[in-house]
Amino acid sequence: MFGTSTQLPGLAPDLMVHDPAAWKPTEQLTGVHLETLLSSARRRWNAQPHAAAALAWKAYTYWLTLPAVLGWASARRVPLLTAGDTLMHFDDPRPLLTIGVRPDIPVAVLPSDPLALSGLPQVRVVADEEALLGEFRRSLLDEHLSPLLDAIHDRVRLGKRTLLGSLASGIAYGVLRSADALPGSSAASIDRLLGTLGVRDLIELVAGPQGKLDVQRKTCCLAFTLPQPKVCPGCCIKTP
Repeated sequence: MFGTSTQLPGLAPDLMVHDPAAWKPTEQLTGVHLETLLSSARRRWNAQPHAAAALAWKAYTYWLTLPAVLGWASARRVPLLTAGDTLMHFDDPRPLLTIGVRPDIPVAVLPSDPLALSGLPQVRVVADEEALLGEFRRSLLDEHLSPLLDAIHDRVRLGKRTLLGSLASGIAYGVLRSADALPGSSAASIDRLLGTLGVRDLIELVAGPQGKLDVQRKTCCLAFTLPQPKVCPGCCIKTP
C-alpha cells in the first residue's frame, strides 16, 4: 500500500504490526525511551553523546519517513505516522531500532484513489494535492518529529539545523534509491516534499556517478567524530 518492502531492515515485515506485545509506541521517545534510543546509539557507534544523538536521529528519521515518502511518491497515499500510531522495538541486531505501524493507522488519499470508495474507517479523503501534503507535514513533522527534536535538543548540545539536515537528506535518499520504481521526476518529488517540511535549503541535488542524482548536504551527521571516523557521501565537510 505504501511502496515499502518486506526486505527493509529498519521496518517491520509488510510494515504492519499485528501483535504489538513486544512493541512500544514511538511517542515514548520523548519521555521514558529517549535514553533507550540514545544509549543504544552510544553503544552501537561508541560515540560521544552529541554524535550518538545525531546518528540516532538520522537512523530514526530515515526509517520513519520512508513509508510516507514512498507512499506519497508512488501512489499519493500518505500513512499518517503520528507518534501514537507508530510502534518500535530495539530487539533486532542489525538496525538501531525497528519501526512498524498499527494495522488501523489512518491513511490520507485523494478523491481519485480507489481507497476513497472503500468505506474503511481509517481512510481519510482530502481535497487535493496540497491538502495531502499538509497531512504529510502535520502527522510526520508537527505531531511526531518536532516534539522528538525538541526532546533531543534539550538533552544534548546539538543544533536543530544539524538534525533537520539529516531529515532532509534521508527523504532525498529515500526517493533516489527508489527512483527506478517511482513515477515522475525524482528531483521534483524531493523538492516538493522538502518544501512541505520547510527543509529544502538543507541539501542540494548534484550530478553523481553515471549521471544519476546525488545528495550534497549542508549540515553534518557527525559520523566523522566517531573513533573510526566516517565521512558520508555528500557530507558538507568534504566541500572546499
